[in-house]
Amino acid sequence: MSRIEELPDDFDESVDLNATPSAPSIDELYNQHISAPETKHVSDKSFEEIVQEMSKTPLFMNSLDEATDEDGQNIMVEAIKALQYEGTKAEIAQGFKERGNEMVAEKKWSDAKEFYTKGLAVLVDKSEDKWDKPTDMDAEMKQRIALEEQLYTNRALCNLELKNYRSTTLDCAAALRINPTNVKAHYRSAAALLALDKVLEALDVASRGIKIDPENGALKKLLDQIRTRAKAKEEQDRRRQAELRRRQQEKATLDAALRARKIQLHGSKHSPNLEDAVIRLSPDPLSPTSQLEFPVMLLYPMHNQSDLIKAWAEKDTINQHLSYILPLPWDGKNEYRMDTVECYMDTISGGLIKIGKQLTLLEALSNGKTQVVDGLVRIYVVPTSMAAQWIEEVKRKKGK
Repeated sequence: MSRIEELPDDFDESVDLNATPSAPSIDELYNQHISAPETKHVSDKSFEEIVQEMSKTPLFMNSLDEATDEDGQNIMVEAIKALQYEGTKAEIAQGFKERGNEMVAEKKWSDAKEFYTKGLAVLVDKSEDKWDKPTDMDAEMKQRIALEEQLYTNRALCNLELKNYRSTTLDCAAALRINPTNVKAHYRSAAALLALDKVLEALDVASRGIKIDPENGALKKLLDQIRTRAKAKEEQDRRRQAELRRRQQEKATLDAALRARKIQLHGSKHSPNLEDAVIRLSPDPLSPTSQLEFPVMLLYPMHNQSDLIKAWAEKDTINQHLSYILPLPWDGKNEYRMDTVECYMDTISGGLIKIGKQLTLLEALSNGKTQVVDGLVRIYVVPTSMAAQWIEEVKRKKGK
């Protein structure tokens, strides 16, 4: 095939135009390469230079600062950024939804959630200038609404898998505001509410969903789980209420027993923690004929020692308990014996009263002068030889 070309005035006429152009030889290419010092071959670059050049591409980028030129620009990065604005709002949101779906397929719930969130951010953005204008605005708006519902529903799945149950219910509520018949939103909301142990709310949501889709197997199974949990909670509530009523009845019976015996109780701002050592009726706390038991603290003020008796029956005498407590293991001088100690109790007026060791606890408490403070009976045990000294010390401290 012949060629017709217009030749320049300085064209060398010795050149054969019909000859096939020949490719440059290896030597010619090499000479061309070495004659251009400004071009550096890859083989001549150091490892650091190669890594630096690769780091400017998005695939290998570690730092945006290192990837930019002197003007702070990176053409490849800017091109990728511009891609998010290429298309209508619905098209961009659709892209984010599809990427999220891919992450869901790989069970990468956090990544999927981020894509769905970005898709929603596009849809709720009030500006329209940064997006392409759709050719059919009505179709665009319908697609946006459908996508918003799908994105909320899909993000709810991610939040459910991530155990963000509160966020799950919020996303489902947003989806149901758009489409009240969204069965997936009903299911995921009910599952989250069940996880939060909000059984009545879960039952309500699941029941609404099953009315929309009576044959939905997953929703049926979830509804059975909710009902089972509801029955268990109902039984727990019944037991709790029964226990509360029993405690109230026990307290009323105990109060009546204390009033009948004319025993006075008093509380203070700093009551001790006695745990299970409490005033009670035994053996039956609901029977007024049962015997009262008191926690009693035996105090040895001259030596800063004490003993706690958790259950001292009202008809037990003081001697009965002192008999197995005395002598005291720390009493090296043998000062605490049955025949060498005296017992005292505080009075309502703030003084002290000496009580006989032959008295029962009930007799000591129902004399109209003593009282039980913070549910604990206090009996001071003092050697007879030190009693006068101790009483004077108590009076001096109270006088101050």
